[in-house]
Amino acid sequence: MKQYLDLVKFVLENGEKKEDRTGTGTISFFGYQNRYDLREGFPLVTTKKVYFRGILHELLWFLKGDTNIKYLVDRDVKIWNEWPYETYKASSEFKRETLDEFVGKIKDDDEFAKKWGELGPVYGKQWIKWEGKDGKPINQIQNVLNDIKKNPNSRRLMVSGWNVADIQELITGKKSAPPLCHTLFQFYVSNGNIDMQLYQRSADIALGVPFNIASYSMLLMMIAQECDLTPRFFIHTFGDAHVYLNHLEGLKLQLTRTPHKLPQLKIAKKSIWDLKFEDFELLGYESDAPIKFAIAV
Repeated sequence: MKQYLDLVKFVLENGEKKEDRTGTGTISFFGYQNRYDLREGFPLVTTKKVYFRGILHELLWFLKGDTNIKYLVDRDVKIWNEWPYETYKASSEFKRETLDEFVGKIKDDDEFAKKWGELGPVYGKQWIKWEGKDGKPINQIQNVLNDIKKNPNSRRLMVSGWNVADIQELITGKKSAPPLCHTLFQFYVSNGNIDMQLYQRSADIALGVPFNIASYSMLLMMIAQECDLTPRFFIHTFGDAHVYLNHLEGLKLQLTRTPHKLPQLKIAKKSIWDLKFEDFELLGYESDAPIKFAIAV
């Protein structure tokens, strides 16, 4: 995972200081690209321990078309909790509950979860339940699977997360999550191989990017298996790639570490729609100790 460390180093050396929505402050660089060859191993960052269990549950949650954190909360995955909590705190119903107390209510009270656990039109909706002109949901993942099988040379093998009408709900604060960072991804089939390129408009290098690399590489592997192709390159293209100023020390520590050998990921031979958590096996993952980074909400 030298590519990831190269990204960190490049942005720290060439980025510019820039204010941001959260008020934390960043070092930011616009326009960067990394390429990962999945034939060399599964690209899970090894210079810190990465929460693979959470990445897998999140991806399966996306593929369910779900947009409520209860699925994740019930599996003790905490990566989306802060956003609905901030919305709840701003409401008249807030009774000074801590984040842990809020999450406990999401877990134990279905009505509370239905009202306050909803993130809005995030990835699950856009991938699986995009609203068409006739109001019927469009499953973009199934559509791209069909297209890969029928017309692998197409230049239209794309999934978009940037639904302009829905994005307005997120921008105006009517829903709790931020506008989608992973804007679109495209597939490319050649000689029995399949590649994927993700365009990410906004990238939190310390916290988000290691998750994103693993998640989209895993999705590429799932798509490849469904279409009887070999997963080859995951290409990660960034718009605003940034380091939050309160992440500097942790990333500098990470730069002193030497990457370990990449692990392997085994996926059971099932339809992408039938895959469950227990159908994935991560083999040979060796990493350095975790590094804690604060989330900027």
